[in-house]
Amino acid sequence: MPAALTRPPRPPAPAAASWAAFARRRSLGALLVTALVATLLGVLPATTAYAAPVLLSQGKTATASSQENGGTPASAAVDGDNGTRWSSAFSDPQWLQVDLGARAAVSSVALAWETAHATAYRIELSLNGTDWTTAYSTTNGTGGTARATGYGYSLWEFKVFGTTGGGTGPELPGGGDLGPNVHVFDPSTPDIQGKVDAIFRQQESAQFGNGRHALLFKPGTYSGLNAQIGFYTHIAGLGLKPGDTTFNGDVTVDAGWFNGNATQNFWRAAENLTLNPVNGTNRWAVSQAAPFRRMHIKGGLNLAPDGYGWASGGYIADSRIDGTAGPYSQQQWYTRDSSVGGWTNAVWNMTFSGVQGAPATSYPNPPYTTLDTTPISREKPFLYLDGTEYKVFAPAKRTNARGVSWEGTPQGRSIPLDEFYVVKPGATAATINAALDQGLHLLFTPGIYHVDRTIEIDRPDTVVLGLGLATIIPDNGVTAMRVADVDGVRLAGFLIDAGPVNSPTLLEIGHQGASADHAANPITVQDVFIRIGGAGPGKATTSMVVNSDDTIIDHTWVWRADHGEGWGWETNRADYGVRVNGDDVLATGLFVEHFNKYDVEWYGERGRTIFFQNEKAYDAPNQAAIQNGSTKGYAAYRVDDSVEQHEGWGMGSYCYYNVDPTIRQDHGFKAPVKPGVRFHNLLVVSLGGHGQFEHVINNTGGPTSGTSTIPSTVVNFP
Repeated sequence: MPAALTRPPRPPAPAAASWAAFARRRSLGALLVTALVATLLGVLPATTAYAAPVLLSQGKTATASSQENGGTPASAAVDGDNGTRWSSAFSDPQWLQVDLGARAAVSSVALAWETAHATAYRIELSLNGTDWTTAYSTTNGTGGTARATGYGYSLWEFKVFGTTGGGTGPELPGGGDLGPNVHVFDPSTPDIQGKVDAIFRQQESAQFGNGRHALLFKPGTYSGLNAQIGFYTHIAGLGLKPGDTTFNGDVTVDAGWFNGNATQNFWRAAENLTLNPVNGTNRWAVSQAAPFRRMHIKGGLNLAPDGYGWASGGYIADSRIDGTAGPYSQQQWYTRDSSVGGWTNAVWNMTFSGVQGAPATSYPNPPYTTLDTTPISREKPFLYLDGTEYKVFAPAKRTNARGVSWEGTPQGRSIPLDEFYVVKPGATAATINAALDQGLHLLFTPGIYHVDRTIEIDRPDTVVLGLGLATIIPDNGVTAMRVADVDGVRLAGFLIDAGPVNSPTLLEIGHQGASADHAANPITVQDVFIRIGGAGPGKATTSMVVNSDDTIIDHTWVWRADHGEGWGWETNRADYGVRVNGDDVLATGLFVEHFNKYDVEWYGERGRTIFFQNEKAYDAPNQAAIQNGSTKGYAAYRVDDSVEQHEGWGMGSYCYYNVDPTIRQDHGFKAPVKPGVRFHNLLVVSLGGHGQFEHVINNTGGPTSGTSTIPSTVVNFP
């Protein structure tokens, strides 16, 4: 098990000729190294007893990028003698590596520098000596390349502490089969249509059922197939590009089960396919939590149900529609980093960023909001087949993106499935955390997972990927999942469903006070949906808290239920939807609805939101229940008065106070009036006159009135 010290052009340094211990948990870097190193190198399950940490590196094989002379070899840094040292050539960068000889659980690393020390360095870890992960890097100070003097680097000792073995629990395997609810097809599979239809019959109207399914199609061409997609069903191609898996047929969502009303067509997904629709146009009539990603439609796309009944908005990303996309009855929609042959119609809010062929901004008539590019994006990870081997592809970050990411050679990294713990029904939080402690990523197969402790994601670049809307339910009021303030974690493709005992939070990104810079390698939260009530009683004070800087929230629906089972003003109490404390957080496709108080609160600096969709809580019993001091109602989206810079585009809030239609809401949006706080293309609307807004943002914008369901709009604020 190698561990290595390398020196990038990043600051700063510990004091010369002193020990730098990285296991002090009050230090962010220390926490990173302690938690990350242990997980990366394979610590035993948390319930297993193992020996106290010992010095692992002494006497082990050490190599280096260079040495200054014959008397300062790499081995001198691991010989236990404080009078001998390794020193490098007088240039940058340089590295020192020690092979620990076996998989280890590392608790700390200590460096004893000679006067020729580093002003910047990082600790990296590897299971094979080829693929490396950064466990710690210096983040403060100034300077260029890492040497503090004109000489090379000089270390008396490089000490790695931890354990190898000593436990009684078995190591969890990576990879394996994909569980009972993943259905894999190839073009020779008999009766594909019959198998897909049988799953659709189970899932068509099972809005709060327990079924979870992934329909995965190996590369090839499939003819005459119409895959109808119901609740908790995820259909995807297993190629590296959409063109690898082609349907001469359709992937269809309609609303016959709900009398032509598509406003409850939630929780389903289509991904990584090319379609040649039978009649030239594919129908995808959905509302929230129904991503359409990495799709190529060789024809048109109809986003409305048969009969053009109501539909409540959705999301497209990284897709190409050769023909025209028609939202028709869709109230709102967000499309990102895609290409369309045309776009027709709009109701209240159609928002585009980085979309070739998108209509120009013309808000509010028609209500198009168009950004030429998306400032920062990184597409969702996905499962694919490399020959006969399953891998997960994690696409690279793009800046100022426009159009799809998959033209040419896809940029990103491929992770073999044997580096994932394949989570199957019956898995416990203890087992899931043990897998993470071993350094495995997580692939949740379709199912429902009750967790009695928080799933802790502590290692940089960890991928947590769900198939088939895998659902995590926290028991006994725990937080379902927490991510440490580390680089590059990717959460994607799962649902968190609140339990009956109130959880203070359901998903936390970073710890309170997190301040590490993740601009180069942000944390991403994609197609992660949160639900409170609906499937049964659920409670949570705040659903999602984002503390880490530079986080990207790319398509989430955070929903306090307004129908189903276990809902009511106090039955599924949930005061706050999303709270953002981190700086430089970007939300692309933010859907947050029905919270008892604020749906979104933003405290971090330089936050940006491209597309926001909200409904205030339908079930408020009276005006007093939503009174916020002297203010009538809680804003759907509030930027704290302390914030100096914030910006939003294409944002709407709706009210439908059906219990007490006389309720008045002062505004949908609340923000400080400062030059750096700007909003573009806002709306509020009363649905059929059930409650009214007095203004759009602060005291700006006219009131809604009557039963006409006509929005009140503000083009620019201030």
